[in-house]
Amino acid sequence: MATDNDRASDPTRFGTEAFYASIGRAFVAMCAFVPVLFLIEFFDKLSGNRLDQEGGIRPHHIDGLDGIVFAPFLHASFDHVLGNSIPLILLGTFVLADGGARFWITTAFIAIVAGVGVWFLGDANTVVVGASAVIFGYLGVILMRGVVGRRLWYIGVGLLVGLLYGWQLFGVLPGDPEVSWQGHLCGFLAGLVAAVLFRRRRPRAVPLSLGPELS
Repeated sequence: MATDNDRASDPTRFGTEAFYASIGRAFVAMCAFVPVLFLIEFFDKLSGNRLDQEGGIRPHHIDGLDGIVFAPFLHASFDHVLGNSIPLILLGTFVLADGGARFWITTAFIAIVAGVGVWFLGDANTVVVGASAVIFGYLGVILMRGVVGRRLWYIGVGLLVGLLYGWQLFGVLPGDPEVSWQGHLCGFLAGLVAAVLFRRRRPRAVPLSLGPELS
């Protein structure tokens, strides 16, 4: 049976000191990661965009499969990195706050599923790079965690980000030829699945014993 002390120390329980501390640590970690993406883009520009060409996903090409691993770290331009930075920090913070190990396995699952989806469904004449598929995956994770875990604040965060970046949600539909809607859609669906597969298992309540048991 959960006590008041247990609830106060639960980092997933909204409003507790442990919750705010977990959010704070996750936010700092995500802010520290974004400069790495800018640094990678800097070296990509020095190489004449060679990193994008060799590390991006090339749909339907065997030599483009390694892009499933590298593409989320690569971007087409500094503006591309900047456009992904804020939603990556915001959504990544709430996914990471639920646990480091769960964050990494969730991120890997989203990246692989989205990458495979792009490789199968994308245009063979394109090279796909960017972290947006992972971002859409994080959005799916947050929304589904709110439903599965009955956490209204998760749903609230997802809706708030959706309102702030609502125009990006249309990225899951075919439209702009320069936008990989396949990656966005597969990433979002992978996030929904990951939220269920890797959800936090809450211990079952132990019934109180009112007296000796007879056998």
